[in-house]
Amino acid sequence: MMSSAKICVTVPATTANLGPGFDCLGAALTLYNRFTFVPLTTPAPPLVMTLTGAEADRLSTGPDNLLYQSFLRVYQEIGQTPPPVQIAVEMAVPLARGLGSSATAIVGGLVAANALAGEPLSVTAIRDLAIAIEGHPDNVVPALLGGCQLAVQTEHGNEWVICELPWHQTITPVLAIPNFELSTQAARQVLPEHYSRTDAIFNAAHLGLLVQALATGERTWLQTALADRIHQPYRQALIPGYDAVRTAALTAGADGLVISGAGPTLLALTSPDQASGVAAAMVTAWQELGIQATALPLAIAQLGTQVHCEPTASP
Repeated sequence: MMSSAKICVTVPATTANLGPGFDCLGAALTLYNRFTFVPLTTPAPPLVMTLTGAEADRLSTGPDNLLYQSFLRVYQEIGQTPPPVQIAVEMAVPLARGLGSSATAIVGGLVAANALAGEPLSVTAIRDLAIAIEGHPDNVVPALLGGCQLAVQTEHGNEWVICELPWHQTITPVLAIPNFELSTQAARQVLPEHYSRTDAIFNAAHLGLLVQALATGERTWLQTALADRIHQPYRQALIPGYDAVRTAALTAGADGLVISGAGPTLLALTSPDQASGVAAAMVTAWQELGIQATALPLAIAQLGTQVHCEPTASP
């Protein structure tokens, strides 16, 4: 049965890969997009959408919008006709910066539709739909569930096993977001088709160490664990100033720096008392190259996507 309530959905930004965890590891961050869905009484247009926030004017308000397409996907899945709906989007997650903006839209649309339809789908079903739409799990899973999440396919590739990883409170994520974009497609095109056995072993070992470093806060492990040979060496050249920003972050006290998702946002991990200094150093390094950037010391969003329902006035 369709709910007549106004559905408010809050979805966190995410940082994916974390160095050696390419396409399987991601964490939710305390930066959010908010979506409000109100079912309309017929007759009404199928979709009325408004967007506010930075870069809102760059997104479609039509039926091709990813948020609305994900909304429709639930009704397709359950074999029901979607209701006409009014959607208000409040954007805080930058577009095309490696912070999971598309994942917030996918998860937001799926969760809202499921709530309006009376919760016919389980969280696991929503998760699997989100992965199918996005194509990989590293952003959508933590966006939905919160925390730091490792997504593993079973041997035959037909099922997902999701494992939440503990993140020690003394490890602070600091994001440096430049004022230029890098498309995920471009970032994937530079990757090789095949890797050596040496590189595969290197990444497996470093991912294992990263899991322990994040859980314990052991900084010497963290400093080693963030190294990667699968994606970062190939993507660094697509990010102007990468080396300068990395050097500045490490000099200011960061334990390591990685590309957030496909980039160009860079993620430093550091102690809470050094977070502001690391943030300032990263911004300054880019500024010295003529690139404007914003730095945000954040925290891990433990709760993931939040849904709040409010009754609507009777017609």
